[in-house]
Amino acid sequence: MKIQVLAALLLAATILPAAAQSGPTLQEQMACRGDASKFCAEHVGKPPQMNACLRENKTKLSDACRKVVESHGG
Repeated sequence: MKIQVLAALLLAATILPAAAQSGPTLQEQMACRGDASKFCAEHVGKPPQMNACLRENKTKLSDACRKVVESHGG
């Protein structure tokens, strides 16, 4: 029983940091805040749609936000 709990904790410790890294950091979110509200306001609260919208509008984005989008594969 203790081994199973320990194994579950170790697994969670390796998965959670990877999941946290896949989304934008607070600093990245702040870099794109103005652009997101200007070009993609209808997608607030919908991360996949917001990311797609920012990628579609990449040429219109501020330099800081464009760098964020490109760093996430856009």
